[in-house]
Amino acid sequence: MASEMTFSGEAINARIFTRPGEALEAVPGLIVTQHSGEGKANQYFLRGYNLDHGTDLAIYVDDVPVNMRTHAHGQGYADLNWLIPETIGAMDVRKGPYFADEGDFASVGSIRVGLIDRTEKGLAQVTVGSFGYLRLLGMNSTKVGDGSLLVASEIGAHNGPWDNPDNMRKLNGLVRYSQGTATDGVSVTGMAYTNKWNSTDQVPQRAITSGFLDRFGAEDPTDGGNTNRFALSGRVAQSDDLGSWKANAYVVKSQLDLFNNFTYFLSDSVFGDQFHQHDDRLMAGANISRTLNGSFAGLPMQTTFGLQSRYDAIDLALSNTSQRGFLSNIRSDKVGEGSVGVYAENTVRWTDWLRTTVGWRGDYYAADVTSLFNSNNSGSVNASLGSPKFRVVLGPFNQTEFFLGAGYGMHSNDARGATTTEDPSDPGTKLSPSPLLVRTRGAEVGVRTRIIPGLDSSFSVFILDQDSEILFSGDAGDTEATRASRRYGFEWTNHYRPRSWIDIDADLAMTHVRFRGTDSDQAEVYASLAGYPEAQIGNAPGNYIPNAPPMVASAGITLGDKTGWFGGVRWRYLAASPLTEDNAFRSSAISIFNGRLGYRADNGWRIQLDVLNLFNTQANQITYAYGSLLKTGTLYNLCIGGVAPIAVCRNGVMDYVLHPVEPLTFRLTVAGAFYCRGVRNLSRLRERSRRRRG
Repeated sequence: MASEMTFSGEAINARIFTRPGEALEAVPGLIVTQHSGEGKANQYFLRGYNLDHGTDLAIYVDDVPVNMRTHAHGQGYADLNWLIPETIGAMDVRKGPYFADEGDFASVGSIRVGLIDRTEKGLAQVTVGSFGYLRLLGMNSTKVGDGSLLVASEIGAHNGPWDNPDNMRKLNGLVRYSQGTATDGVSVTGMAYTNKWNSTDQVPQRAITSGFLDRFGAEDPTDGGNTNRFALSGRVAQSDDLGSWKANAYVVKSQLDLFNNFTYFLSDSVFGDQFHQHDDRLMAGANISRTLNGSFAGLPMQTTFGLQSRYDAIDLALSNTSQRGFLSNIRSDKVGEGSVGVYAENTVRWTDWLRTTVGWRGDYYAADVTSLFNSNNSGSVNASLGSPKFRVVLGPFNQTEFFLGAGYGMHSNDARGATTTEDPSDPGTKLSPSPLLVRTRGAEVGVRTRIIPGLDSSFSVFILDQDSEILFSGDAGDTEATRASRRYGFEWTNHYRPRSWIDIDADLAMTHVRFRGTDSDQAEVYASLAGYPEAQIGNAPGNYIPNAPPMVASAGITLGDKTGWFGGVRWRYLAASPLTEDNAFRSSAISIFNGRLGYRADNGWRIQLDVLNLFNTQANQITYAYGSLLKTGTLYNLCIGGVAPIAVCRNGVMDYVLHPVEPLTFRLTVAGAFYCRGVRNLSRLRERSRRRRG
């Protein structure tokens, strides 16, 4: 597809980013942000989706899935804070449900990060910066037997500009042994990561404008969390006379404890609304595929068959807390969720300028939920979906190709949502279970051209329908069903390299986003607030999808060769977006510039200065609009005194709730490259061999 592309690790690390997850912003049209502490998964925006922490964007690192099913905080939770950007070898990007080997969460797109196997030189690096930022990185590889052993370790600390410092402390490590290449070789990788932090979550705008809170203040300074992740994975690939095959397997043990307070004193007027989400899981999976090269009626043909499997054993808990102290249980569950996916894809090259790919994918999911506090919310559920896929490529004609793709896709919902029949906070309230699997449909046409020397340009027009954006609400412990939706738009991507030392990119994506049908539940909420027009604002039913960005743009220029002076400037833009269904509340546009200047010496040493938020712009990483209560507010006192109606008190004060962009920030990096003995000896042997041949 025209939107399908690959980025090298070198190109990714030449970009300027604040946190590891922002390495993914190399993907045109993708914005990666954060609305909480530096240990929580990022927020992702792509193709008119607020993807929350990863729903509908499938992310893999070394073929190991990052997205977590049936997660305590959000479906598809994809934490990348453990990713070491310097270990990225390449990143493959696909968009749309047109690929048979892409399953859960891949309807909007998929990102596959490949890791390096070895380094030519060792690396020792230290970065210091504003607001207590510190990062120490060491990385090296050596020859062991017929392969290479790569070791990387990272230590990080950061307080941020917040009145209540993040006090983030993380340790990260990677060990990888590999032989051969990605197509004919084997690798085994172990990873370990731990992180602990405080967080300044989004705060209501009225608290800032009234002077009750500073812009970087926290309504609940005890929010935060801790997490860890341990992973072991292996990959093997081989080519033969018939084609090729590859397989991989993985085991991931992860844990997250997260404390958040988004509504302050709306539910509990005494102790506040802080809650604790606990997720402890063991995830295991294995995949295998076989590609056969052949012919059809004398025409070149390639066929791929694949099998994918995964099982998650999960312990989940949701409880009310105050200053991280336990108050009461909401729900606790043990979940076992497994899936099997099979696929086949056939590509025929009909002429030198026409090739077609037809594929089909079948997914089967089964889950068993044991609700420890309410057996009525326990149960077993299973579902299956078949998804046809189709792609066609025309060209090249004068270095220009045309693409067409169409297909069905899916995403899974939280298994608890598929078995829950009673509100965990109020068992008397009956709920309708949500489907375990949700259908998506999409199509795309595009063109890619290199007709101008040095310029790689692509343009795609797409449409994506979703039967339902039904998700389990980890914050409340019950299901939150939304309507069907439709998104259509275009992406225009440009990469220009007129000289070896000049690299320019510019991307623009625009999307029209709407719900389909009517929202009777929201209409009831609106009616219940009759007589209080201030409470009704933002609660009227409508077809706008909250936080769905209609426009994303980015541009950057990187200057410099492999040695000497280098630098660059990057700009990213996220347009104003609706925050409520009635479009009464809208976020402000976000426009941020980052800059870099540095010098690389011939001996491998490097010094660089990164300047984040170059013009000290006062913008917000993310903005929401919803009801909340503050003890300093008028409505709080009216509700405590029993004066205000119950419906109004339950709704709270509708307001903008925001998490600001960090102010002007400096980060200075000093890095040194060195040879280890094994690599140096190997280099000497190669040099001697070249001399003998000479």
